[in-house]
Amino acid sequence: MLDVPRDEARRMSSEPVAASPPLELDVSGLGEVEATHEPGTGQGRYGASRWYPGWTMLGVAGALQYMSAPGQSYSVAAFKDPMREGLSVSETDFSLAYAVATVLSAVLLPYVGRVVDAVGARKTLPFIAAGLGVGCLYMSSITSLTGLYLAFCIVRSLGQGALSLISVWLVGEWFEKKRGMATAVAGLGGGLSVMTVPILNNWLITRYGWDTAWVVLSLSVWGVLIVPSLLMIRDRPEDIGLKPDGFEDPEEDLNQSVKKADDSDIEDSPRPLIAPTGESWTVSEVLRDATFWKLLAVPATAGLVGTGLVFHQVALMETHGLDSYEALGLMTIQAGFATLMTFPIGWLTDRVESRFILFFAMLCLSGASLLVMTLPFSWMAIVYALLLGLHGSILRSTGNVVWINFYGRNHQGAVRGVAWSAMILASALGPLPLAVSIDYFESYMPALCLFIALPIAAAVAVSTARAPNREARAEALQGK
Repeated sequence: MLDVPRDEARRMSSEPVAASPPLELDVSGLGEVEATHEPGTGQGRYGASRWYPGWTMLGVAGALQYMSAPGQSYSVAAFKDPMREGLSVSETDFSLAYAVATVLSAVLLPYVGRVVDAVGARKTLPFIAAGLGVGCLYMSSITSLTGLYLAFCIVRSLGQGALSLISVWLVGEWFEKKRGMATAVAGLGGGLSVMTVPILNNWLITRYGWDTAWVVLSLSVWGVLIVPSLLMIRDRPEDIGLKPDGFEDPEEDLNQSVKKADDSDIEDSPRPLIAPTGESWTVSEVLRDATFWKLLAVPATAGLVGTGLVFHQVALMETHGLDSYEALGLMTIQAGFATLMTFPIGWLTDRVESRFILFFAMLCLSGASLLVMTLPFSWMAIVYALLLGLHGSILRSTGNVVWINFYGRNHQGAVRGVAWSAMILASALGPLPLAVSIDYFESYMPALCLFIALPIAAAVAVSTARAPNREARAEALQGK
């Protein structure tokens, strides 16, 4: 909560004003708004309302994550078999079309991030939402493999890529001190999407057919995203005279509560770094910073190993005596636990250095790989699902926040776009190691050994990721 200094309080109380004293508002720890009253007006600087618009942006961000479903794997999975049969394409052709679209999405993300940084979410979102709706509508009418390639490229690039990027961009702009918790709240939209959209898709496909299901998705995207985005979205709090978290004077608050990136004792601080907006890094600067590559090891490893485990989960669990129903049920446990851990992880993200939390996420991923390789008892498959769920929850909260916290707001879309691009490219390769392992060695063991080792290596790398320091880096380069 924002406390008014005693000297200031005495001064304010001694001055004759027509308005009431300053009001303090603390809503659920997501941000504090100081409604400063203007003398003689009887209204605060924000008007009569106490509502901080950042909370509205938080709702929009959650809706974006939910409606990104048409381009997400968990949604497309329900269409795979019906569409393969309807289009008469092989599983290899279907999977290859999906992989090509995934690679294209990864390549485009850095450019999407640059556009959002330059013109904002309010102008870009209507076009992206309209394009995603068109992609879904086109998907409902395809009759050939070529059409499948084109449709997948549209929905993957705009749904799984662009919409998700805009969601976390909005949260990063409107929240600063409580960015971790805010990101976690917005992430609930993604969690709810995982738990509900596949069921809805399956019902629509069973009752009306896969083509009609894609039409419903198209209309849903248009209805939920286009008009509301034009009416409700504001790109940055500064655009309407506010500041992140609702602070009237963020610089003073930031100086008191958050250490600057060049403070001498930043490495000894247990609290997370939040880079001031004026110290934002460009993409070219970030790519030359060693800390970036250490951080990047986490999403890249998560994309490769996590996707591989989930993609082959049924086959992996069948080697330990679990049937397909039980193996798929583990995904529900995983998604549910990830959603349950959303708020605790968001709370930690605002209070603990990101590298420590990401280190723990990699240990969870390595432990899950070890469990699926050995699985001494069938009931431990639940532990495997819980570890993957906890790992995923950390990646959706801390893994999203770390980029803007380390490298600032001004270029957050472009920086995050590069990071997500690497993660998506890694996820496109994720199923390959286990497939090669079973085909050539008739066992999953070689690939699982790799899946155990890679997260440990990433954990070691991220544990050494210190706060980026532009001045120290420049001095080091001059010394060479």
